[in-house]
Amino acid sequence: MEQAVIAALLVVGLIIGAGVGASYARAKRGWTDYQTIRTSVPGARRNAWLAIRGVVVKLAVIALLLVGAAAYAASGGGEERAGPTPSVTPTPSHRAGR
Repeated sequence: MEQAVIAALLVVGLIIGAGVGASYARAKRGWTDYQTIRTSVPGARRNAWLAIRGVVVKLAVIALLLVGAAAYAASGGGEERAGPTPSVTPTPSHRAGR
């Protein structure tokens, strides 16, 4: 009878030990992942700000080009200035027989 109780306690201990071991392994893996991501955040944040800065610079250049093009079109810079136009002069017609 004593051996049956010892065997049952051993089985229960193994089941509880396996559950605790799996939980410990999961917690250790989570902590390792947390530490890895925590150290990589500053680099990722720096890269994100550099990407945002690049987009803002490109948008600013495009906006300046659009404003410049609109100002140029509003000032009429591309058109030739209208000068005096030649007047129509009548040409003498040549009548036959006169």
